Amino acid sequence: MSLLFETIKVINKKFLSVSLHNERMNRSRYELFGCKDELNLGELIEIPSDITKDVYKCKVIYSDTIKDVEFRMYAPRKIEQLRLAYCDEIDYSYKYLERTIFDELLRKNNCKENDDILIIKNGRVTDTSYSNIALFDGKEWHTPEFPLLKGTKRARLILDKRILEKDILVEQLPHYEKIVLINAMLEFDMDKAYPTRNIIIT
Repeated sequence: MSLLFETIKVINKKFLSVSLHNERMNRSRYELFGCKDELNLGELIEIPSDITKDVYKCKVIYSDTIKDVEFRMYAPRKIEQLRLAYCDEIDYSYKYLERTIFDELLRKNNCKENDDILIIKNGRVTDTSYSNIALFDGKEWHTPEFPLLKGTKRARLILDKRILEKDILVEQLPHYEKIVLINAMLEFDMDKAYPTRNIIIT
């Protein structure tokens, strides 16, 4: 079985939303490995003293136990196009370290450096290769009810009622005006939303 990982945002030398990462990690450990003990990443991982107050990405690789931890300074990707990628057999309900299927879909859809894919599964809009999404219909922000992976930032935004879950079919995409990519490292910044007509390539 593939190892799993969590990506935690570190800013001002502090972890963000670590409780949500703990919850997903411990749920995965229980469901995949039968672990009944609960790990607390905030207590187990020491933030290096030599990092700055900039934004860092902490990657925690684990199975039943933590296998490795690495810190890297973070720089967001600039996405210029999202290409629709159809794949009904994809399953990424756990945050596996093994991501070959995403690499294959990126190659199959001829994605360049600043391109990504918006994955369509069984006619439904799901995620990009590395993020959940939120779509604006002119009144509300919706996130797919059936994502490939239920991200921690997505969970927080739903709890805060800033986005609403909705079953979004691929043919409904033209009804949306804007799209935002969201994950543990990417904030829900409506000012940085992409116009869907400019970015989604069918």
